[in-house]
Amino acid sequence: MTELLYMNDSYLKDFEATVTKVEGKIIVLDKTAFYPQGGGVPDDRGKIVSLYDGKTYNVRMVKKMGPDVIHEVDDLGLKVGDKAHCWLDWERRYKLMRMHTAAHILSAVVNKETGALITGNNIDLDEARIDFDLETFDREKLAEYCAKANQEISKNQPITVEFLPREKALKIPAVVKLAGALPPVVKELRLVKIGDVDMQADGGPHVANTKEVGMIEIISAENKGKSNRRVHFTLR
Repeated sequence: MTELLYMNDSYLKDFEATVTKVEGKIIVLDKTAFYPQGGGVPDDRGKIVSLYDGKTYNVRMVKKMGPDVIHEVDDLGLKVGDKAHCWLDWERRYKLMRMHTAAHILSAVVNKETGALITGNNIDLDEARIDFDLETFDREKLAEYCAKANQEISKNQPITVEFLPREKALKIPAVVKLAGALPPVVKELRLVKIGDVDMQADGGPHVANTKEVGMIEIISAENKGKSNRRVHFTLR
């Protein structure tokens, strides 16, 4: 099982690890700070440097496979037992963290105002998309929700993480805003608390304070079918 370092420290930029499995250019480490694709958030990029011969391998893909996190690198050479020093592409990761936290804040405001759940989302470096299960769609109201989200961001609120047993966590009101989320196999939930704005079950990396996010700017809003409202936004 790969130890998930990013679950406790989203700001870990580099770390040392041991290779536990190798299949061609696919490797597994005993621990990793590379975030695997999930929850609409892209996987990390970076490099892995062998402490045996100093060779550098670029990380092309990171994915969760059962209890392991697999890392696809750009060349052969790493072997089971090799020690390695790993670096994240921090500029890329930090942009995604800011966008991810912004998505949580905007979603929390929309959920509070309308009760809408999230039916899909996609975070990218310069733009994000959120789909809401919402019957009516009012662009003026959406502008109000965005303004309220930016007000919350401007308060410089801390963002913290805690872990709770599933039963206890699910007693917290609105802790799950993603429709169809959290299969029964998840026994312990990681809760991300954004000041007094939101507490959400989530496994991805976030910034430490809302002041790091910037301001949310709506790019577009559209109807995507019955009760499916799609919002695109960026940060400035």
